[in-house]
Amino acid sequence: MHVDVGDVGDGWIEPLSERDEVLTRWVERVAGDLRARLSVPELQRELGEIYTALTVALTAGGTDLRAEQFGELRALLADLSSGRARQGFTPRETAGTVFALKEAATAVMEKRNVGYRDYVRFSEFIDELGLFTFETYVRTRDQVIVEQSNQLLELSTPVIKLWEGVLAVPLVGTLDSARTQMVMESLLEALVSTGSRHAIIDITGVGAVDTQVAQHLLKTVMAAQLMGADCIISGIRPQIAQTVVSLGIEFGEIVTKATLAEALALALRRDGFRFVRRAAGAEIR
Repeated sequence: MHVDVGDVGDGWIEPLSERDEVLTRWVERVAGDLRARLSVPELQRELGEIYTALTVALTAGGTDLRAEQFGELRALLADLSSGRARQGFTPRETAGTVFALKEAATAVMEKRNVGYRDYVRFSEFIDELGLFTFETYVRTRDQVIVEQSNQLLELSTPVIKLWEGVLAVPLVGTLDSARTQMVMESLLEALVSTGSRHAIIDITGVGAVDTQVAQHLLKTVMAAQLMGADCIISGIRPQIAQTVVSLGIEFGEIVTKATLAEALALALRRDGFRFVRRAAGAEIR
């Protein structure tokens, strides 16, 4: 929306100069809507800065929110939107903070006998500010969702050091392309940083293995092998073994084991360790 200030006149700009009365009403309204999730002093500071930037920009003339004079106001509204999004406020509560300025200014406008035409122009301008706030909120929420998804991926693909030179990646859930890439990167970085020679990919927690999942596993194994690591797939349960056979999936020369314990034992044997079962009651030194 772009409205020339000459058309708007001072009908609704001048009442906004009665800062204390309008700002007090605005803070009270927003505090009621947010149900004390933000303190009154916080709201007074936040809304006070926005109010000051708003009146300064309007005094300079024009109501085009894209204009340079509204730069500070846009920045403050963006900060408000981003903060609300990260704090868990709803879109209604966030945009409502701006829309509440209409009601706060109405009483002053009535005392000044502001005409209907001027009030409509004022209402349209506040709507523009509210839409800007809402759009910024949505962009921030999308960014937060992406960040949380990445964090969940990292948490769901931990690389664990089982023994000196032996790493394990326990997988749980579905293995898709994005997660495969995360697993591959995490595993390769751990192989380099620890100098490990063995990597175990445990799929005990993977519900089902189809052709696509098998391809993702093979890519991860091949990447580890290119780094010089000996790779073993563990957690091949009977149901998964039957599916792999029925689908004709070939793991080639990749070693598979039924359990993580068996895979670890194999890796240690390849490193020259011998395991001897002690007789019951034998002394352990």
